[in-house]
Amino acid sequence: GILLTFIFTALAFLIASQFENKIKGIGIAIVTWLTLSVIYDGLFLLVMVLFEDYPLEKVSLAATLFNPIDLSRILIMLKLDISSLMGYTGALFQKFFGSAWGISIVLGSLILWVLVPVAWFDRAIRSKDF
Repeated sequence: GILLTFIFTALAFLIASQFENKIKGIGIAIVTWLTLSVIYDGLFLLVMVLFEDYPLEKVSLAATLFNPIDLSRILIMLKLDISSLMGYTGALFQKFFGSAWGISIVLGSLILWVLVPVAWFDRAIRSKDF
C-alpha cells in the first residue's frame, strides 16, 4: 500500500509538471488512474480470451509487471494465502511470485514504478524556466 501511494504521488507530480493547464492535467491524471485500475485489466482479459489456444503463462506474468495495482493485488493474495481460490492462475502466480526471486522482481518493479516518474519529474523541473 505504501508503494502504491508513492507510485501515484510520483505520477501526480510528473503529470503536474508536464501540463500548465490544470484542467488538462486533472483529466490526464484521471485517465491514467482509470487506465491502470480498470481498462488495463479489461484489455488484459480480452487478450487472454482471444489467444486462449496459445501458452500465455509467461506473457501474462510479464504483462502483470506493467500495472502496479495488479502487482499489489497479487502480493496481497499471496500473503493472505487466497491464491488457491483462483485455480490455475493462482497456482501460476503462487509458483512464480511466491518464491523469493519472484517477490524481489515484484518489489523491484514497484520501486521502478516510483523511480522512473520521479526521475522524469526531476528532469522536467530542471529544464523549466520559472
